Amino acid sequence: MIQEPETLYKLMVLYMLKEVNFPLTNSQLSQFFLDKEYTTYFTLQQVLSELMDSKLISARRSGSSTRYEITSDGMETLSFFGSDIGAAAVADMDEYLQENKFRLRSEAGTTADYYETDNQDFTIHCEVREGKTVLIALELSVPEEKQAAQLCNAWKDKSQEIYSFVMRKLME
Repeated sequence: MIQEPETLYKLMVLYMLKEVNFPLTNSQLSQFFLDKEYTTYFTLQQVLSELMDSKLISARRSGSSTRYEITSDGMETLSFFGSDIGAAAVADMDEYLQENKFRLRSEAGTTADYYETDNQDFTIHCEVREGKTVLIALELSVPEEKQAAQLCNAWKDKSQEIYSFVMRKLME
């Protein structure tokens, strides 16, 4: 039986990342842990940091979001200690992932972020992923932050249409 709550939270994060075939964002993990009242936001951030430090998960920062994936060491750790997660917690995680799987996949699969460059303009990085595979990645440069934010918002709504257009044009 697990004595330290943080150890349980670490195993729960590993379990959730194992159960999906795409990265989960910090906000997606936070939503589960906070909505189900397992722990506080700050404790979860500490848990994620410790999991990264011990190389059980990897993190990829993209603009304003961070996406987490389980590593092979994390899979091995979970295989040894995963049975220590209580049945109620597993049921909560399975229910959350099942109820939200399409939204989670969509959020993880379509991303758009921007950053300011040394030239005082803004670079927008847009991606569509299927699982861990990048289907299309696009980088654009614009002079104003307002434009960068507007294009990021548009990408989320129009990425599938843009991807289809590019594929059709390239196949002609």
